[in-house]
Amino acid sequence: MTSQIGEISAMVKRAATDAGFELAGIAAAADAPELGHFPEWIAAGRAGEMKYLEARDDTGALKRASLARVAPWARSVVVCAINYNTANPYSTQVHDSTRGWISRYAWSRDDYHDAVLRRLKLVETALHQNITAELQQALVTRSYVDTGPLVERVYAKYAGVGWIGKNTCILNQKEGSWLFLGVILTSLELSPDVPAPDRCGTCTRCIEACPTDAILAPYQLDSNKCISYLTIEKRGSIPEDLRAGMGHHVFGCDICQDVCPWNRKASASPAPEFQPRPRLVNPALAWLAEMPAEEFQEVFRRSPIRRTRRSGLRRNTAIAMGNSGNKKFLPLLEQMAADDDEFVSESARWAHARLQASQN
Repeated sequence: MTSQIGEISAMVKRAATDAGFELAGIAAAADAPELGHFPEWIAAGRAGEMKYLEARDDTGALKRASLARVAPWARSVVVCAINYNTANPYSTQVHDSTRGWISRYAWSRDDYHDAVLRRLKLVETALHQNITAELQQALVTRSYVDTGPLVERVYAKYAGVGWIGKNTCILNQKEGSWLFLGVILTSLELSPDVPAPDRCGTCTRCIEACPTDAILAPYQLDSNKCISYLTIEKRGSIPEDLRAGMGHHVFGCDICQDVCPWNRKASASPAPEFQPRPRLVNPALAWLAEMPAEEFQEVFRRSPIRRTRRSGLRRNTAIAMGNSGNKKFLPLLEQMAADDDEFVSESARWAHARLQASQN
């Protein structure tokens, strides 16, 4: 049986490679020590308004704090990772005051959840088709891409895919951190891999580079201050004390990854799903601000940018214009200050006042 399990484990990894994943590993479906910090993180309010992270079972316990609570049948977690990096500048390398920044992962036409899940399903199918009839009868599997009740990066570490960096992202020695993760829970007890060693060393560049001080300490992130959270998940008005730190970001933030030494030699992804649309790489702020609802729906039809909604994108764009120092945006901000959307108009008034003050 041991040799059979070893063969199945190797087969799953080959299937992941065939599906286009650069990395794949297996972790035991056990409660890792890192999960013990999750309830504390939630209790401290670090999740902000992301209430889905606070999902609880019938006893009131946090689902994501223990896989056994939501999938007691699971014995192993297959973790697959695919590179989404592209041969384009980093956010720290562009300084055009008329343009904003959309996070690297959102440049493509398709939502990465769908693109990664399609490939992950190929691996799941291979698992079902390449085991004995006896094992097939009892086999249970579930595939997730950021949608499951588990903390993917913890299992990625124990599957040997990468270590959890000080910015809380998964880092791989060869691939860097531009990685989408997909997981398959399985009732089979497969051969676990060796956890990836932490190679961050004494480096603290990600912590020092964060303009809103969202990385409180190594491996400790406060979502309430994170630019990605503010521009994507935060509804309503963004706290004024954090707006200046947002710089030119209108959707997401890549700074802590842009400055990471492990990304210096990160290769570009060959996957067609992740190739960027030129207009979304360092996009024109005026275009985003004036985009009518119909165009927003068409441009971002299957994009993760839909998550922030047109209202949120225009709110973020107004703030980016206020941070630009470019007085050519004053007339446009005056128009936006009269917008029917109260959060767009309030952000535009703040941005207008900030630009005027920067001229004095």
